[in-house]
Amino acid sequence: MSRVRNIFWIVVVVVIIGSSLAPGAIGSLVSGFHLPGSRYYDLPSAEVDAVVKRDGSVRVVLLIGAPGIFCSGNDIADFLAHPIRDENAPVLQFLRTLIHFEKPIVAGVAGMAVGIGTTMLLHCDYVVASEDAQFSTPFANLGLCPEAGSSLMLPLAIGHKRASEMLLFGDRVPAATMLDWGLVNTVVPNDKLVEVAEARAKTLSMKPPSALIAAKRLLRRTLAPAATEAMWIEAKEFGSLLQSPAAKECLAAFVQKRMPDPAKF
Repeated sequence: MSRVRNIFWIVVVVVIIGSSLAPGAIGSLVSGFHLPGSRYYDLPSAEVDAVVKRDGSVRVVLLIGAPGIFCSGNDIADFLAHPIRDENAPVLQFLRTLIHFEKPIVAGVAGMAVGIGTTMLLHCDYVVASEDAQFSTPFANLGLCPEAGSSLMLPLAIGHKRASEMLLFGDRVPAATMLDWGLVNTVVPNDKLVEVAEARAKTLSMKPPSALIAAKRLLRRTLAPAATEAMWIEAKEFGSLLQSPAAKECLAAFVQKRMPDPAKF
């Protein structure tokens, strides 16, 4: 598919290791999201901020998923190996870039959006989901807590009761329900996802960039600082829970494909 001018594509690919600029696809970024040996946040936080934010020809960012899956969630082993020690941790830099990004971000979600695959959508400006998309925030199931500012942003987006349901139970929520709840803007047939997401991004790219940037800045003038603060509070809690007996048992059970033993909590 040809790439429309003024739209910077971030293609979420789950079949490659690492991240790289896609050859022959100007304005396109291919990112492993998330695979062993690749940390999804390293390249986007550096490249997107440096290339897109400062490139006047780029007016919109399109975050699109590979067919059948958007994001399988964070790599817990990576968190264990590289715990968050301060606000300069790469994952927090990535999230701050996303929260404070000044240009419009359109997301196209296909298949599973797990953990941060769901919570990052709270910081996108327009979300298109395919009919097969499913969203889940299974943090509690793993003995962990919300992240990416979702303890603040999710209740604001879908209401306190629904946010509690998602964050406490961790069940999969289908696209149609997410449309009703307000986390996504529209649901389209699976084979129309890329077409519709690109069309919405193209529509935005035809508008005055200064007006879009001003509108987004005004919309998020109180949300962005609050989300950043919530993200850091969550990160400290997350790091503490990650070392707890409950999390270790839940994570072991997940890897071993069994039910966790509550007696070990």
